Amino acid sequence: MNPRHLCTATLLALCCAAACTPPRNPETFFMPGEFEPHEGMWLGWEEHDTAQHRVVFGIIRGLTGHVPVKIAVDSDSLKAVAQASLHRAGIDTSAIDFFVTPGERYWIRDHGAAFLVNNQGGLAAADFGWSLYGYYDWWKLREPEKADSIALWEQAEWRGNTAKVDSLMGVITGAQHVKSKLIIEGGSIESNGKGVLIQNEAVTLQRNPGWTKEEIEAEYRSVLGVTKVIWMKKGLADDEHIWHLHERKYVTMGTGGHTDEFVRFANANTILLAWIDEGERDQHPLNRITCERLQENLKILEASTDQDGNPFRIVKVPLPKLIEWPALVVEKKDDHEFWKLTPKAFLPAERPQPGDTLIRVAASSYLNFLVTNGVVLNATYTQHGTRAEVEDRVKAIFKDVFPDREQVWIDALPLNRNGGGIHCSTQQQPARR
Repeated sequence: MNPRHLCTATLLALCCAAACTPPRNPETFFMPGEFEPHEGMWLGWEEHDTAQHRVVFGIIRGLTGHVPVKIAVDSDSLKAVAQASLHRAGIDTSAIDFFVTPGERYWIRDHGAAFLVNNQGGLAAADFGWSLYGYYDWWKLREPEKADSIALWEQAEWRGNTAKVDSLMGVITGAQHVKSKLIIEGGSIESNGKGVLIQNEAVTLQRNPGWTKEEIEAEYRSVLGVTKVIWMKKGLADDEHIWHLHERKYVTMGTGGHTDEFVRFANANTILLAWIDEGERDQHPLNRITCERLQENLKILEASTDQDGNPFRIVKVPLPKLIEWPALVVEKKDDHEFWKLTPKAFLPAERPQPGDTLIRVAASSYLNFLVTNGVVLNATYTQHGTRAEVEDRVKAIFKDVFPDREQVWIDALPLNRNGGGIHCSTQQQPARR
């Protein structure tokens, strides 16, 4: 090639590459990747299930020395209870900032603020709508005869204190308020910090009936500063929406497919995808369902590109062995009796009979991890039946994708039993630029 032509071709290629990622307006707010630096880490507190506290203690110990910890509590009295519990666990509460935030329900990732930054040192808090995980629409299916009353309770939820936690966190941090009419939980959106957002249509469309995909993408662009949205299809079978009975035997309770259970960014170009090998597909009926869903999601990711048009590096992360326990169907039960279920917990077509014994399954995954400054906090499952060699593979993967971070492994079963995990329990406040 003529050298002059070569220079021209090179110049054109560089201009094209630059055009792929147009520079952001410095004032434009956007959602950074979770793997980027943080200036604080938020947690919630609740007395509803005190078994969760030991996991919270482990999370705080893992964060200590890496990032300032902030705890939101519903009331002054609950703040005193939380401080006393942490003190008894040997945790220095003077190093923790507590904020009375009416409406806080522990799972701060989902109803708390999604923090944004811009390139002028600004911080903003995205204020999404809140529908208690789409519970009321599911409840209408469960008890259609109460649809009118349920609709009133749903409207109260939209206007209630929990719906205001994200805006209150914005006030506390001095962040600019960014309001959205979209209803979504924080555990269902995953940003690479460069303009690409991964989310799950099984969740997003259920929470926002009447919205088209095009309208949802436009809202994400406006609120989160993204330029590309990747739509996953469905999440893990053990994270099915609310109470679900599989094959008249296996009971799951979850969000309906939060991304933080099965697909995460490790950096701007690397995606971690939960995976079940073919050899494990037939070891459990739920494995078969999850395997099919993940294979479909893999095809979507393989056909997707990053903000510059480059393919992603996709790393498959083994799932832990499903955690099960028997549950007796009874007419009435207490909230914390995880070994019991009631018929009315299920949709009419799935409803079991009193006296039936079913198998409950926890929502468990290595992708419900928390990454922050210098450390990754993850759940360990070897004490619950996962083979040590499988978890060793997972640890090697995390060491590869997060080479400069310490790894902390916590038994998070009390969270998993409630349909969540470590990531769901936290919300990062990104460092300002």
